Amino acid sequence: MTETPRDPSDLRERAVTALTTARARTAGLTETVDDPDLTAQHSPLMSPLVWDLAHIGNMEELWLLRNVGGREPMHPEIDPLYDAFEHPRAERPKLPLLPPDEARRYTAEVRGRVLDLLERTPFEGTDLLADGYVFGMIAQHEQQHDETMLITHQLRRGAPVLTAPDPAPPAGPPVSDGEVLVPGGPFTMGTSAEPWSLDNERPAHERDLAPFWLDTVPVTNGAYQRFIEDGGYRERRWWAPEGWEQIGRHGIGAPLFWRREAGQWLRRRFGVTEPVPAEEPVLHVSWYEADAYARWAGRRLPTEAEWEKAARHDPVTGRSRRYPWGDEDPGPEHANLGQRHLRPAPAGSYPKGASPLGVRQLIGDVWEWTASDFDPYPGFRAFPYKEYSEVFFGPAHKVLRGGSFAVDQVACRGTFRNWDLPVRRQIFSGFRTARDV
Repeated sequence: MTETPRDPSDLRERAVTALTTARARTAGLTETVDDPDLTAQHSPLMSPLVWDLAHIGNMEELWLLRNVGGREPMHPEIDPLYDAFEHPRAERPKLPLLPPDEARRYTAEVRGRVLDLLERTPFEGTDLLADGYVFGMIAQHEQQHDETMLITHQLRRGAPVLTAPDPAPPAGPPVSDGEVLVPGGPFTMGTSAEPWSLDNERPAHERDLAPFWLDTVPVTNGAYQRFIEDGGYRERRWWAPEGWEQIGRHGIGAPLFWRREAGQWLRRRFGVTEPVPAEEPVLHVSWYEADAYARWAGRRLPTEAEWEKAARHDPVTGRSRRYPWGDEDPGPEHANLGQRHLRPAPAGSYPKGASPLGVRQLIGDVWEWTASDFDPYPGFRAFPYKEYSEVFFGPAHKVLRGGSFAVDQVACRGTFRNWDLPVRRQIFSGFRTARDV
């Protein structure tokens, strides 16, 4: 695999760009609402936006100013308030959190000191400093919280406050269905070369898979509506027992934010109510819903290894790429990333982002549920702390791949692994299906 540049000046520039890009996005997500919206809890599943804001600064202070720079804590009394493992999200509004103005000043002061530190820190000597890893880790952490805050914006009620242009229509002939044969055989999964890859993406290792068929594009709203209209939510046979119990308990009959009115499906998207666009990948479905649809369609969800092989393996050269299209970083012609748009692009978009086999939209648009539990790779080593990945390993969490329109490129790679509880629907999740040969 071709590695990303390791020249210290290139990596330093990359770190500055990643950090400043993340902070600009954080500002956009927190400055578009007033203080009552910042301090409110819009859903018990999510933190108040002001908690995320100060947590971003606290994490940055902890790992960069204290750990790398050796500085004394700026406000040690707030550390427990912003420890994600000490206080569940539902309890965070009751904590004595920093008010919005203080949270802004704190994160800004931390960032100013970090940029000074970045200029004089050698990218060598320890695993944490090698290739600027810790700076990349913090940029990814902030972007992940930006995605979380965008989910909170989707959950909040009230007038729209976020705007973005719609994605362009797909170039060339429409590709809304069909499947691709992914050949069997070995491929390299994971990475040992990507400088800022996180611990659960490592190490690179060989996997040998049987051939399988995979959807060319993610399942669309139009296709999912056929599942609904055919009684998919009323037929127990399609559902895992826990999923059937969930839809019965909560009265679920469609993706989150959908409703039926005057004979058509409508959805709420960042404060706007609109008809559900048939050509877009379906969004806000749980793993159980994705699994039920796949069973109804006579198919199944791909395993995580199958997803990665389809996204990275080049059958001509036998090597694994960084991305479906190659090794270069994502551009706007490749994928819908970085909150450039506030919705998925129509199925079949981004032909320049297709894999060697012709599979499209594997990166961006919607996180894709897989059949796999979140487990460590052979040879996994927790780094730099167990709470990032290790404590979540096991059958309670399912793996999602590929990123969404809400993900920045720094936190999205062909090897990047996301995970969540199979009941989760507020996340920007969709899926595609597979079948055996």
